[in-house]
Amino acid sequence: MTLDDAASAARVVDDAIFTALSGRPGPVVIGLPEDVLVHAIDAATVEPRTVARTEPAPADLAGLETKLAAAKKPLIVVGGEGWDQVSSDALAGWASRHGVPVLADFRAYDAVPHSSDAYAGYLGYARSDANARRLDDADLLVFVGCVRADVLSDGYKRGLAAVTVVVHPGADLLGHFGRLDQHIPAHVTSFARALAATESAVEPAAGWLAGARADYEKFSSAQPDGGTHVDLAVVMEILKQEMDDDAVITYGAGNHSLWPARYLKHNTANSLAAPRNGAMGMGIPAAVAASLAYPGRQVISVAGDGCFLMNGQEMATAMGHGGKFIALVVDNGIFATIREHQEGHYPGRPSGTHMTNPDFAALARSYGGYGERVEKTEDFGAAFRRAVESGLPAVLHLPQDPATRSPKTASN
Repeated sequence: MTLDDAASAARVVDDAIFTALSGRPGPVVIGLPEDVLVHAIDAATVEPRTVARTEPAPADLAGLETKLAAAKKPLIVVGGEGWDQVSSDALAGWASRHGVPVLADFRAYDAVPHSSDAYAGYLGYARSDANARRLDDADLLVFVGCVRADVLSDGYKRGLAAVTVVVHPGADLLGHFGRLDQHIPAHVTSFARALAATESAVEPAAGWLAGARADYEKFSSAQPDGGTHVDLAVVMEILKQEMDDDAVITYGAGNHSLWPARYLKHNTANSLAAPRNGAMGMGIPAAVAASLAYPGRQVISVAGDGCFLMNGQEMATAMGHGGKFIALVVDNGIFATIREHQEGHYPGRPSGTHMTNPDFAALARSYGGYGERVEKTEDFGAAFRRAVESGLPAVLHLPQDPATRSPKTASN
């Protein structure tokens, strides 16, 4: 939308906020012509419109119950926006009681608590092979807040045959591919609470949930990689013990994000800020924003060296406005994801992916923050505690072997 009339600024901004929060939530751009900038107007306000959280109709819930009762391998996939702790706990609790595994869409890992017996991991990039098979084996897929889109389905290849229900307030279901047997137009919070209040005759196949949970626990338990660099898998295990249970985790796009996605836990709603569209450089600005939005919560960012160098200067913003976070800078001296694509398409011809990096710890100190280089895996826990105790925006510089591209996958 465009703000053509300066006197309409309040109304246009309210329209933009309402649009951003309606249906499929997302960003809205307001075009601002240069000549409008110089207009002086009296301050104006409008009564903000509230976005209705659509309730599921009783008939829709009854239709879903019929499908659940007929299913032997039902699967719930959660994603999208708008989850809160009550709805997260409600859906996970219902799924646990009725033996239905819950998988998270790509970068929606905080939609339900990982401590729930129903949580079975995630789909999309770096998902486990077990969950890819589970998506194909399911005879009923219930998407809550998301749709069967590209990344989730391994490029529109998986989970295509099952009876499909989509719970989403958007009427057009943008991005949904393949079969659709029922659309329940409801907000995720309203649906989760309504579902939790119902009983169900669902009787999944024996071991369906237990097997899914066991696969997740195995996949998310790190094993030492045997290398000489700082072992990121072990670092994640240490971090799980050291970090607060409601910590906010941020990262941008890149191979560095594979470790926190696979190994770290989310038990609190709104505890992940990460891109779903491949945007590098998001992790540090997201950490600054999260620390200011949730001043009472710990904020941890896992950043690749290339990702950090895109927006690491936002440490200055944190210093200037009282934000604080701890960034783990994974330094392997290359743009690893891009290098992998180069090697896949043009073997032996990498180009422009080598990096000449600064001393990241010293860079953090130059902003007035805390910085420490961690050379050994066993030194990480104490270094993390020192960063916490500093009370400052902090960087822990973790040097890596350039050959380290992704987590060790002894078992998928």
